[in-house]
Amino acid sequence: MDLLQVLILSVVEGITEFLPISSTGHLVLASDVLKITQTDFVKSFEIIIQLGAILAVVVLYWKKLLSSKDLVLKIIVSFIPTAILGLVFYKIIKSFLLGNTMVTLWALFLGGIALIVIEKFYKEQPHHLENIEKLSYKNAILIGLAQSVSMIPGVSRAAATILGGLFVGLKRKAAVEFSFLLAIPTMAAATGLDLIKSEFSFTTSEWGLLAVGFVGAFITAILAVKYFLRFIEKHTFVAFGVYRIILAIVFFLFIK
Repeated sequence: MDLLQVLILSVVEGITEFLPISSTGHLVLASDVLKITQTDFVKSFEIIIQLGAILAVVVLYWKKLLSSKDLVLKIIVSFIPTAILGLVFYKIIKSFLLGNTMVTLWALFLGGIALIVIEKFYKEQPHHLENIEKLSYKNAILIGLAQSVSMIPGVSRAAATILGGLFVGLKRKAAVEFSFLLAIPTMAAATGLDLIKSEFSFTTSEWGLLAVGFVGAFITAILAVKYFLRFIEKHTFVAFGVYRIILAIVFFLFIK
């Protein structure tokens, strides 16, 4: 990878991490377009720069996190299913799923249909929770189980957790906010695990590329988070479902 490719991927990551369109899927497809070979370093890069995007959530939500120990515990509990499954299936995920364009395209396509179908039947009700601090531990675990499906590239961690939140009775904005916060331990753990498994065996130039990607994703994500919250106050997730389907079809027909 060269510096321009790193900058492009970091912007793609920052924009897509919190939208229900799969940041990992977009990184895989962007790498295809940029003709970047899926080496072990590139796969690690695609994991590690996500932590840069997650840092944006820490910066924006640190007051809420510090003011509610109960909320922090619920986030940790929600993270447990993904932590367990991620450890068990790490080798399969990195060896066979990450970088697999066909898996990514099918996940994008089917996930887009799921977003549209669920929105067709979902109606926000007065009794739905708008305060994530009132979420029960049981429902936090259910959202965590939904998130674990997103280990398949193209599914989208954001989409899985948001749909999980809607399923257990959160309002749209609350589901989005919980998805943001659940990303913190999830991506921190994913990055830490990958660094340990790779034994930190990156060259000096690779560390430099990681740093650039990390910072680029962080800056872009700050803007994306603020935009997404404003958007979802007035719109549904249908547009994202349509986008996912169109993107998958375009790649099916013209790219692959």
